[in-house]
Amino acid sequence: MKQNSRRHPAARRLATLCVTAGAVWCASATLAVADQPVVGLITKTDTNPFFVKMRQGAEAAAQKDGAKLLTAAGKFDGDNASQVTAIENMITAGAKAILITPSDTKAIVPSIKKARAAGVMVIALDTPTDPQDATDALFATDNFKAGVLIGEYAKAAMGGKPAKIATLDLAPGVSVGVLRHNGFLQGFGIKEGDPAIVCSQDTRGDQAKGQTAMENCLQKSPDINVVYTINEPAAAGAYRALKAAGKDKDVMIVSIDGGCEGVRNVKAGAIAATSQQYPLKMASLGVDAGVEYAKSGKKVAGYHDTGVTLISDKPMSGVDSKDTQFGLANCWGQ
Repeated sequence: MKQNSRRHPAARRLATLCVTAGAVWCASATLAVADQPVVGLITKTDTNPFFVKMRQGAEAAAQKDGAKLLTAAGKFDGDNASQVTAIENMITAGAKAILITPSDTKAIVPSIKKARAAGVMVIALDTPTDPQDATDALFATDNFKAGVLIGEYAKAAMGGKPAKIATLDLAPGVSVGVLRHNGFLQGFGIKEGDPAIVCSQDTRGDQAKGQTAMENCLQKSPDINVVYTINEPAAAGAYRALKAAGKDKDVMIVSIDGGCEGVRNVKAGAIAATSQQYPLKMASLGVDAGVEYAKSGKKVAGYHDTGVTLISDKPMSGVDSKDTQFGLANCWGQ
């Protein structure tokens, strides 16, 4: 029997939320009916291709599982306030599970605690909260390992040549950025403060900010020959700056993401190697777990590794990798 918002107060509340929250909030299908599992997805932004793919994975899983998916995103990477609002809206809308990639891994914790106290299962995707056990579970790449892989690759590719390293990082205190950065250092065989690190800049994973950061680093240290980037948009920005300075042939960029565009940049030689992760898998597994909880009350718990693969067309001895043909066939889990 057809059911409408007149018969379901929760559906009317959801319609109001979608109107009043504007671009930060949207519903991905028709209004929920009373007996339909409701799962929320909150990403850092809705523009970064990584989170676009994550949303696609969540939408496909929700359709498969017969669930109602609510989606929200920050206005920019680091926008904690919008994520706080989204959690509150999703609790009101009757979500039984919320999947979130936290923009501020510490500041979001009180809102997550509020959701869990209200009986909502909360799963972090990609980025662990601080502390990690603030959520019921984490579905993510081993971000430290992803950093280790590109660090080992860069070290091997240098072949003993002295390194002048620029690190184009995320933002202070964000766990995913810290894990990738520290993993890269370990893989390269150096520690924080090593004189080989000649410049460090934050990019918030943004291409334009990555370009500016690289320009700043080149002004400080024109002899940079290795660039670590937090993700492939930052890598694209760094490459643009290097090309404009006539240094693109002399500097090796390594990165993390493994998106289709990023893998194409590896194939073209703009990026030497990237650690491929699988956001579509993170989201689809998260939705499945959320629907199971809504139906049976069974919660998922702990860390679930969704895999990472080093992608390069110039393999290095002793460093496991796959070529760009594999990377394009598997970019972000498609």
